Amino acid sequence: MKKYRILVILFTVFMLMVLPISFLLFQKLDLKIKAPASYTDEELIIYKRIWEGMNSSSEEIKNRIFVYFCILWLIIFVLGYILLYLIYRRELKPVLELQDFAAEISKGNLEVPLPITKNNGFINFAESFDLMRVALKDSKQREIEAENAKREMVAELSHDLKTPIATIQATCEVLTAQLAMKKTYNPEDLEEKLNIISNKSEVINQLIQSVFKATLDDMDEITVNVDEYSSLLIEQYFKGLKDYGNIILDGHIPECLVYMDRLRMEQVVDNIVGNSYKYAGTDIHVSFLETEENHPDSGNTVKYIKIIVRDSGPGVPDSDIPLITEKYYRGNNSKERTGYGLGLYLVKNYMERQGGGFEYYNDNGFVVELLVKKV
Repeated sequence: MKKYRILVILFTVFMLMVLPISFLLFQKLDLKIKAPASYTDEELIIYKRIWEGMNSSSEEIKNRIFVYFCILWLIIFVLGYILLYLIYRRELKPVLELQDFAAEISKGNLEVPLPITKNNGFINFAESFDLMRVALKDSKQREIEAENAKREMVAELSHDLKTPIATIQATCEVLTAQLAMKKTYNPEDLEEKLNIISNKSEVINQLIQSVFKATLDDMDEITVNVDEYSSLLIEQYFKGLKDYGNIILDGHIPECLVYMDRLRMEQVVDNIVGNSYKYAGTDIHVSFLETEENHPDSGNTVKYIKIIVRDSGPGVPDSDIPLITEKYYRGNNSKERTGYGLGLYLVKNYMERQGGGFEYYNDNGFVVELLVKKV
């Protein structure tokens, strides 16, 4: 655009300079015919009359030529501006419109259409650009709708959980009071049930607080607070899941310190075992071992505790294997079962943010491997 302005200015200055210079040249132009000295007096008298007639009209001819020149100058001047305008309209205006359009897109304004005309030299590029805008607009709309649906789901789920939580906590208080009065209950069995109910209600309470915090603050992710804890806590998480069928621990976890978030790690264990119980319905075997793996980012060797959770069910269909950790994805075998498609997505997310890892595959059932980083 700057070069175009310079071109317009140069053309205007040139044409305006031509006019006064031409006027001065025409003023100095002499069209008069001088009488030759070689003629006789009688001839001179005859020719003088002729020359006087011709010279009398020379000024008129000179003025007429100047007028014609001015008309020609005006025509060139106008045609020059018309040509410059056509250059601007055909070559520069589409570029400026694209610049303005790109600026609006960068601001997030996807409602502004890109003008497209037949004479536009960038018509194919402009059409592609506008199709990109429409695709971005549709994608943004889908993202907004999905976000709204997610928030509604979280808000409804959080609200619906309040009543059973209150019921569980009230039941715990009643059972605790009865236990204190030494009612005819098996104390050990009653205490175990009370601990399970109490722990679960506390976990649900913390989850609701996290969900509300993520909803109200518009957070992209729920926080994960990693610290050093005993690995024995993980084994206790598996032992506490008595409502998920027969969970068999094939050995004990190596005792050491590991990096984890206690709440998120308990969620991970609950999700993995809960999925196996829901979709396989078989015994669930859990084994532990120590291993060393290369860190995916640094490439350094890192020591881990590997937790292997295995069921004997039909496994996950091969077509669903690459997708089951995607947010809100639910496989073909989950249509008749409740859920939101977030379990394995959260497992993968939490394990990676705790510095560990997560792998899964089919092997005469569904197998999940969790890597927990050792201190």
